[in-house]
Amino acid sequence: LPALAAAGTGTFRFDASAQMRRRPVAPLTEALRSLGVDLTHEDAEGRLPLTVVADGIKGGAIDLDASLSSQFLTALLLTGPLTAEGLRIRVTGIVSVPYVEITIAMMRRFGADVTRDGDTFTVPPGGYRATDYPIEPDASTASYFFAAAALSGRSATVPGLGADALQGDLRFVDVLRRMGAEVETGPDATTVTGTGRLSGITVNMRDISDTMPTLAAIAPFADGPVRIEDVYNTRVKECDRLEACADNLRRQGIRVATGPDWIEIHPGAPAPVEIACHGDHRIAMSFAVAALRTPGTTFDDPGCVKKTFPGFHEFFAGLRADWGV
Repeated sequence: LPALAAAGTGTFRFDASAQMRRRPVAPLTEALRSLGVDLTHEDAEGRLPLTVVADGIKGGAIDLDASLSSQFLTALLLTGPLTAEGLRIRVTGIVSVPYVEITIAMMRRFGADVTRDGDTFTVPPGGYRATDYPIEPDASTASYFFAAAALSGRSATVPGLGADALQGDLRFVDVLRRMGAEVETGPDATTVTGTGRLSGITVNMRDISDTMPTLAAIAPFADGPVRIEDVYNTRVKECDRLEACADNLRRQGIRVATGPDWIEIHPGAPAPVEIACHGDHRIAMSFAVAALRTPGTTFDDPGCVKKTFPGFHEFFAGLRADWGV
């Protein structure tokens, strides 16, 4: 939003919860400043709140560090068509590439032109045109139901997420397949069926890091260690997700090791404890999946799921009843 606001006119102030204020936005605001945007961080440099005094963006060539989040690149790509001369963005350390691919595909559907040459993205001016656009179901949220099926030996089908789905987080089902689940991806839907067994695995989740907590929560039920690598950026989400997962697993009695960008989880029988959600919807929903096998699990902040799925707990309870688990 700050990038899009900068392409308009007027004064815009952006703020968020105390938790979200801790998330760095410096790579984006530094890029905007290099484009001549007048913006001020009110408290800590590189953090919210910030104020943008907008008078349009001329455009030009910029460098962007996208090693913490692909959202910074997405913001600039979306803004490119609204600039006077377009943007040429040279990126270093890009993570969550599938989200960038979604952005580019959608921009093209709305009439914008985006080209990529290696680490350089070029967006000419020209604005957008109105169109009809079908919205896919959220693949990140679908991961909880796919994982639940794999964990419980049941089947879960998500219509609308088929072979041509744009969202990279659908690749989470490939991780479940490697662990032993059966996966069927058709033109209009994906089905995961649990086989009663989950194998240990080492997996790089750099491009699907939003599903890291889902895998971490069910990892103790695998027959061998589960090692998740290249997920440093999960430390700067709504909370430090890597440490939040490790903390909760240890409280459940599971042996866990962590490093700067990895977590290794050993098999075990998780104890029913109160899960510390850290105000993070993905922590709550991930450990709700694991609770299928750990009756008595509770949550200190179950309402945090309202950010993306307000009715999650009720929907999940209905699923448990249907499955008889």
